[in-house]
Amino acid sequence: MRKCKVFVGNSHPKLGKLVCERLGIEPAPVTLKKFANGETSVQIGVSVRDEDVYIIQSGSPETNDHIMELLILISACKGGSAAKITAVIPSFPYAKQSKMKKHRGAITARMLANLLIMAGADHVVSMDLHASQMQGFFSKPVDNLYAGPTLARWIRHNIEDYQDAVVVSKNPGGAKRVTSLADQLKINFAMIHTDRERNKESYGHSRQHQQSVVSTLEEDGQVEEEDVICSSDLQTARIVKGHVLDEEASEEAAQAFAAKFAKPVRSPKTSVTGQKSSDAAFAQKESEINYDNNNSDDEDEPEFNASEKVITLVGNVQNRAAIIVDDMIDKHAAFIAAAEHLRKNCGAKKCYIVATHGIFSNDCLERLNSCPYIDGIIVTNTYPIPEEQVQKCTKLTVIDVSPIFAECIRRDHFGESISVLFDSLASVV
Repeated sequence: MRKCKVFVGNSHPKLGKLVCERLGIEPAPVTLKKFANGETSVQIGVSVRDEDVYIIQSGSPETNDHIMELLILISACKGGSAAKITAVIPSFPYAKQSKMKKHRGAITARMLANLLIMAGADHVVSMDLHASQMQGFFSKPVDNLYAGPTLARWIRHNIEDYQDAVVVSKNPGGAKRVTSLADQLKINFAMIHTDRERNKESYGHSRQHQQSVVSTLEEDGQVEEEDVICSSDLQTARIVKGHVLDEEASEEAAQAFAAKFAKPVRSPKTSVTGQKSSDAAFAQKESEINYDNNNSDDEDEPEFNASEKVITLVGNVQNRAAIIVDDMIDKHAAFIAAAEHLRKNCGAKKCYIVATHGIFSNDCLERLNSCPYIDGIIVTNTYPIPEEQVQKCTKLTVIDVSPIFAECIRRDHFGESISVLFDSLASVV
């Protein structure tokens, strides 16, 4: 490829080298280092005048440092009179902060988009953005590649009887992503909803109501199927401290289970007059005023898991393999709760977790790997995963998506259409 340079940042050098190998070129020489005071230094070792420059820099555990490294590298290439600068960001950082969740919040993803454009980026390439409307944050062209066809091909070749499997969304926000994958595989889909506003009384009332409706229909002899509430299509259970209880679990068992993981709570501070301070109560009340009540990003937060919740599956996974799909795996609580509900209460024979970005914060991967209700964890290599973790976790499968980015770079450099990739990505791998 003439008149083209590909620079690889420090965030994910393995993926950058795989892309360059697929293109048949060597990564352009660049010196990336830090000064003693923590400042980032970038020195380009080759001329980029009137050439197409592609900078591969993904999200990583050291997000802020690598974002700064990417911005400085873009600015250096712009100062070197590059004809076009394309930022290839497989896993876009701060993607979860793409909307204002609470009052006085910041839309950090939009700020990062402005920084990239101001630094000199002419084009941005990413994969499976957390919210597709993030493309509107940029004033330059954005190509959002999809890992869905590649994941679908893996499912066809590695999951037994995938035709009978069910694609499951662990929250309402991922329903569109799940239906897209289900359409590609031509299989059914289901959805899980976790409600922290419903308590154990409403849970018991809903189950009693369902049973009474079915019995009444049987006694009256009515045969109108649309009026029958089938338990196989709507399964509800309780979540205590991030784990699903059995349907027959008693109230004493639930309290004992909650006490097992309970932490001591400090008493609130009092004012001089002896009254409790209202600041903490006001802050807590205000935090409940959310612009999106179905916000899936809060599922793994400590305050969300501290309270008892009700989990409901809409769909039927009885004696079928369940495939939980999301765009990223960051924390473990929501995935483990969904897998426990699918296997223990809904009758799923196997449960797989499929996502594009395997972030695995803290001990997330170890927790998922040790969960007996999870049979497989499938992610792509858009986000760097330590090699020792990959070898230690037997359930983890990492799919290489470097051919997709290599083909995107090649087509962009030669002025070919990239939209072709959206429908036939599986044939590229």
